[in-house]
This record gives sequence, C-alpha cells and structure tokens, in this order.
Amino acid sequence: MKRSAVTIANCELEIHEGGAGAPLLFLHPASGFQASDPYVGLLSAHRRLIAPSHPGFGASQLPDWIDHVDDIAHIYLELMDRMGLDKVDLIGCSIGGWIAAEMLTKVPERFGKVMLVGPIGVKTGPTDRLDIPDIYVMPPADVQKLLFHDPAAMAVDPATLSDEALAIAARNRETLALLVWEPYMHNPKLRRRLHRVASPTLFVRGASDGLISAAYLESYAGLIPGATTAMIPQAGHAPQLEQPQAFAQMALDFLG
Repeated sequence: MKRSAVTIANCELEIHEGGAGAPLLFLHPASGFQASDPYVGLLSAHRRLIAPSHPGFGASQLPDWIDHVDDIAHIYLELMDRMGLDKVDLIGCSIGGWIAAEMLTKVPERFGKVMLVGPIGVKTGPTDRLDIPDIYVMPPADVQKLLFHDPAAMAVDPATLSDEALAIAARNRETLALLVWEPYMHNPKLRRRLHRVASPTLFVRGASDGLISAAYLESYAGLIPGATTAMIPQAGHAPQLEQPQAFAQMALDFLG
C-alpha cells in the first residue's frame, strides 16, 4: 500500500492506496487503518483499494471545525472529486459505516455496491434505551469482550507498540469520543434520509458482535430499500480482523 497525503478544507488526510482494478473506497472503524492487516492484501489483490484515515485518526489532522460524522462525509465526497472517482464501490466498518451511510444519502448516484460492516449511526429502538452499549462506562476488558469473538487472541500488549503507535491509538479513542458522545452513536436525522440510498447494500455482522445486535442490524437494513444482511461466524465487531479470509471473500463475492 502506498501512503500519501492530501489537504481538503484545511484538513490534511492520510491516504493509503494499493492494488489495481475498479476503485473500492474503504472507511475504517474506530481502531483505524493498518495496511499490514491480512484483509487489506486480500482486497487489494483484486481491486484498487483506497483507504483514507478519518480526520483525527491515524496521521490525519483534526481541524477544530470538525465535530460530527457528517463533516467527514462532506470531506470524503470532496476527496472523491479530487481523486477523479466518479463512482465507487464502498465498504464502511463501524463508524466508517456511519460515515458511508451519510455519504450515500447525499449523492446516491456516485456509489455502486455498498457493504456496511457492524455500522452505527441510527437510533432504531425506544428513546429510553441505548441501541448500543455505553462503552465509556465499562472497564476496557469488558469492552474487549463485546468487540471480539476471542478477546484473548485479539489482545495487544501495549509494551510491544512503538510510541507512535501508542499515540495514534490514544488519539483514535479521543476522536471517537468527540464524534459519538452526544447524541450517543447516532445522527437523529440520518434515518429520515436513508430512503434515498440507491445502491445494492449488504449489512454484515460478526455472529459474536456484542455492540451491534442482530435486531439492530436488521432494523438499520430495513431503512435502505432492498438492503440485505449477512453474518460471519466466529467473529465479533471486527470480522475483517478475526476472520479476514471469510470477510474478504464475502466482500469480493458481493462487490464482484
């Protein structure tokens, strides 16, 4: 993967790009994007994979005017203009799925097929209950149990990380809190806009995902005309990390 930078609206974005073929825009989850993850090579072996780091994540800047996921959606639409991407297929994971959903409602004609993996972004249940568990009121070990099918296998020893990697991880968490704190994990207006989506859309969930329930995913998918759902066994909220082969195969089979 080649790494570069582009500045849009006074925000310098880190861009990872590799592979050849039809363009595929990948919007990463809260953990950020790591080019060394196995699923990256599996996807870029068949497609031109373009993966920006969201503002405030990785090495991308976070101007003070960005305080909502919708702001990032507008930046990425301009990034598509800058890169000459008239129409792209799209994969969005977790908060990346939320950003993708916002983009789809604005210019639906610019997207081909779309895969949303454990997406957040809408409120589907009763107003007096959270759709998604509050990760900010529980110990980190309990959050890991919600995120992964096998938390022990996915555990990372901080002592093995460089200072740069530790700083990025902390920055990613800080930016996530800024974007999802209030209202928690959703945009109240988004569900009223999703009927505009014109792309064939696949919602994907890891079978052991403790954040995104099957009922939430089904309700979310029901807001997009013709959307379908699928499940990846032995995976939690990040099936691309726990089951990279199954994830990549599902994505390539769906996207074509």
